[in-house]
Amino acid sequence: MLMAGMVAGLGMESLHTLGLVGAVVVSLVVVVRLSNDGVGSTLRRRLLLGVPWGTLLVSGVVLTVYLVVQGGWERPNAPMVIPFRAWSYFYPQGILAAPFSHAGLGHLTGNLFATLTLASIAEYAWGHYPRERGVQTFSSVLTNPFGRIGAFVVGTLAVGVVTGVFSLGPAIGFSGVVFAFAGFALVRYPLATVVGVSASSVISLLFSAVRNPILQQGGRSVFITPWWASIAIQGHALGLFLGAVLGVLWVRRVDERPSALRLFLGALLFAVVQNVWAVYAPLDGGRYELYRAGGTALVFLVAVLFVWAVRATDRTLVGRLDLHASEAAIGVVLAVTLALAVVAVPFNFFTVADPDAGVTDANSIEVEDYTVFYAHDVPNQYISSVPIESATVSSNVNASGVIVVSEDREIWWEVTSTGRLANDGRSLVRVGGVGWRESVTADFVSWSPVGNRSAYVVYLYHDQASRLAYVSDPSRADPTITGRNVSVVPGREFTLRVTRGGETLGETTIPVGNNTTSAGGLTFVREDRRVLATTEDGTRVTVAVRPRDD
Repeated sequence: MLMAGMVAGLGMESLHTLGLVGAVVVSLVVVVRLSNDGVGSTLRRRLLLGVPWGTLLVSGVVLTVYLVVQGGWERPNAPMVIPFRAWSYFYPQGILAAPFSHAGLGHLTGNLFATLTLASIAEYAWGHYPRERGVQTFSSVLTNPFGRIGAFVVGTLAVGVVTGVFSLGPAIGFSGVVFAFAGFALVRYPLATVVGVSASSVISLLFSAVRNPILQQGGRSVFITPWWASIAIQGHALGLFLGAVLGVLWVRRVDERPSALRLFLGALLFAVVQNVWAVYAPLDGGRYELYRAGGTALVFLVAVLFVWAVRATDRTLVGRLDLHASEAAIGVVLAVTLALAVVAVPFNFFTVADPDAGVTDANSIEVEDYTVFYAHDVPNQYISSVPIESATVSSNVNASGVIVVSEDREIWWEVTSTGRLANDGRSLVRVGGVGWRESVTADFVSWSPVGNRSAYVVYLYHDQASRLAYVSDPSRADPTITGRNVSVVPGREFTLRVTRGGETLGETTIPVGNNTTSAGGLTFVREDRRVLATTEDGTRVTVAVRPRDD
């Protein structure tokens, strides 16, 4: 009876969580009891007390930035993001903060879980103890375990700064460094690195299962951009090659090189699983172009290049230049790394050329040095900052949506596109800096005439200030009722305009609740989120629908 009472008091989610914890504990105990491969002693030979202390310290730094600097402690799912992106060389705070900041809790946890696995492999390859014969521990800084841990942490932070300085676009996140861990680990333990990627997915699944043991979800309308359009492909590739360069130099120094086949398979599998092939370009109208075939070819070439750099011998390749094969291979890897870095430089000299473009007193709200406004089809100043013209790709891209501008911080950004705002109905825009945070809310209110585009308005709110930031053109419903047409006219009050042959017969506000009103010989009946036009002969036609209860 006591056990039954305890079970009844726990609740279904708690029971599922306890079951998960129990399954994990039992699995680990059984594996450890049956393991005879001396994993613990192997780890202790390479790592101080068998623990990757550098990985834990680096993870702690990233977590602290999110919780304290970005305000994630107060709002875990809505941290401060905008001032911590890598906007421009003229805004060094963003350049330095971006590699260690994150756009949300899911972004943070994904990078932290990958760090715990991939960085641990890289730290194991680096080791806390000297490898050279006859070298005594504690005889110098780099033979001291604490010195080597410190060197790993400092090196990681330095790689983070490099990825921030040479990131393409307003990047944010630790993923460039995560890919550097992967590049370093791949050239020493290629297959273990692929297993590490899977292990980070297991940790992520466990985290999600503990947070939400039971998830109920049905069909719903969502606004989705292509998944590959959110990948910082240049930053990932730069990090991967930075790590690979360091890894190649390291394995050649300690003469610990994997076989060509293992390295090729590991590098190829990693590049495919981690979407290194997803090379794309932005187009106008919120569209993107994915170069799938070219990207797939690239990952094969990258895998071969890593193999060449690691396995190439010292035989002479070009006698006149005294160039060895190994030197040529490492030189090519360095050249690719440099090219990936240099391509970002023109974009990172971005300055807001015309901060007032599209801004009026009526459509904007100012918060300190920020201006938040809504505009439709204005030139995207950030993408257009470096002119690019080709048969399919152009940097002359327009933006429509909620936009944030800060001339002091060299920020120009479409925070929420019109399409996403229409789908979500509301957007919270957080602006600020180190030590202060403010929020501006954008509301999208619309009515959709049957068979035509929505008529809508956008409001902006901040503290006591509010703006009717945008009013779209009227939109006419397709049905014709006794020779009459009905249009939805947006404004502070949405109205229904009745016309015939281009002549306005009457206009009335859309009724609230389930009330009725009349105009132009038609009676309009509100039924929840629908408006029906009725005639004297009993004809009833739906003319407009409200997408949601705003």
